[in-house]
Amino acid sequence: MDNQRNIILAVVLTALVLFGWEAGVGYFYPQAKAPAQVEQSGSTADAAKPAADASKIKPTREGGLRDAAEVALEKQDLKTALTTGGRVPIAAPGLSGSINLSGALIDDLVINRHTETVKKGSGPVRIYSPAGTPAQQFAQFGWVGDKGVTPAAQTVWSAPAGARLTPSTPVTLTWDNGKGQVYSITFRIDDNYMITADQSVANKSGAPVSVKPFGLVNRTDETASLDTWNVHSGPIGAFDGSVTFGTNYSDVSDAQTVKETGSTDWIGFTDVYWMSTLIPVKAKAEGTFRSLGNHIFRADVVYGPSVVQPGKILTQETRLFAGAKEHSVLDGYEKQGIANFSLAIDWGWFRWFEKPIFWLLTKLFSLTGNFGVAIILLTVIVRGMMFPVAQRQFASMAAMRAIQPKMKALQDRYKDDKQKQQQEVMKLYKEEGVNPLAGCLPMFLQVPVFFALYKTLILSIEMRHQPFVLWIKDLSSPDPLHILNLFGLLPFDPPGFLAIGILALLLGVTMYFQFKLNPAQMDPAQQQIFALMPWFMMFIMAPFASGLLIYWITSNLLTIAQQKYLYSRHPQLKAQAEKDAQDKQRALDREKSKA
Repeated sequence: MDNQRNIILAVVLTALVLFGWEAGVGYFYPQAKAPAQVEQSGSTADAAKPAADASKIKPTREGGLRDAAEVALEKQDLKTALTTGGRVPIAAPGLSGSINLSGALIDDLVINRHTETVKKGSGPVRIYSPAGTPAQQFAQFGWVGDKGVTPAAQTVWSAPAGARLTPSTPVTLTWDNGKGQVYSITFRIDDNYMITADQSVANKSGAPVSVKPFGLVNRTDETASLDTWNVHSGPIGAFDGSVTFGTNYSDVSDAQTVKETGSTDWIGFTDVYWMSTLIPVKAKAEGTFRSLGNHIFRADVVYGPSVVQPGKILTQETRLFAGAKEHSVLDGYEKQGIANFSLAIDWGWFRWFEKPIFWLLTKLFSLTGNFGVAIILLTVIVRGMMFPVAQRQFASMAAMRAIQPKMKALQDRYKDDKQKQQQEVMKLYKEEGVNPLAGCLPMFLQVPVFFALYKTLILSIEMRHQPFVLWIKDLSSPDPLHILNLFGLLPFDPPGFLAIGILALLLGVTMYFQFKLNPAQMDPAQQQIFALMPWFMMFIMAPFASGLLIYWITSNLLTIAQQKYLYSRHPQLKAQAEKDAQDKQRALDREKSKA
């Protein structure tokens, strides 16, 4: 009766978790959904008007606008903003866009190396959009000083005719305040994602002028990627050489102003794949995060006040990173002197494991040209390295199995004296040279390695939009074909917990055969849970990235092969497992006959 109750309880709890999984996955690992159709009513402006509760839609893992109306409005606003007013084009291998002469704003940037979607003809990822657009994000450089002496937020700057910012052609914007000071900003850009701004003040008057140079990044959190316990999204920075991931948008919103302690190495905002940060050069600056209301946030660096004497020129250099968090690019900038810039990728505690694994993964990708194949080869290599650990675990299991009869005899002999029983068992371990913890230690050793693999795959922008074979066009997204709608033939999308694809099914099947090789559990309730576990994991893992499922399936197949080999090396384990299964079956038969 107790066993039946345990089995029923296990099944009920499993069902509760299973059918509540969609809500859990939606919270911790949401995926972008096809935006709802916007009803056309009267005018284009009405159709493009964002929904009132758009900000309540949960962010997706990658980020971006989450509402169809906002997407439509963004396209409309971009068309208007980028075709009116004076602009200086930006054309570089990594970035394209323009500088707005009104305010000297860098508010139009796209990342040339990465596309919005996997669809053919999809445009490049847009990282900066002008102020007032739904996806607002921009950078600005200026000075704090007396009104009329320093440029204002909407000051219209002058640019040379035909100016165009490229890696070989810097652009200088100028503004004369008519009071003896001439301000200029010289922009330079490299082949990747770094823009350098040289802010200069030439004092041609007869009196000294005090100014404080600054730089800022302004953005909305409406396009932010999901901030989770293991991947940070939001305010980020390095201060006195230490990178901080502890500040979130909600923290800034509650405090209104968050002043970071220490000298600012760099400060800005990050998503899982993209980042925008300011880097002071050869000068101390105060770094601050601010909430401006209406889901708008700002990160700024403000330098100390400087006095420009008559006839002198003051220049302050600040760098702006706006682009993709490609590990090789970040490493390159770190070598150029930006403190811990590579740690802008949220590797976490196990980065000493993760970075070598990531290096190996990218090397395998460069050799094979297929990221899915690279994941498979990486799994083979890691499992091969862990094989001696698994072999030791099986040897320990075999030794423990061999002394089971002696242990049972001791337990029966001293069943009324637990202290004596424990002493005799420890004595038996010592005489037989058996360490009961030897079977557990290998499992603990594998935890950081496999967590590092998991973290590497979810952080890797190199896996984004990478195809594998056949229907897998993007390894960073879930399996797009679902069994319940006949792989897209039926016109409906299954709910998240039923969106089982081929990869999830393969995961369940391989895990089932893996568990079949394990010794049978003596407790029927535990055995029932183990029997359900593969299918339970199939539902759990279905919404995760295809690359993770390929890793897990490969690992399961290698584990099956490894177990078969080790069972052949330790036949006593297999014989004991079969005996346990027979004993369990006989016990169940006896219970049935009694019933």
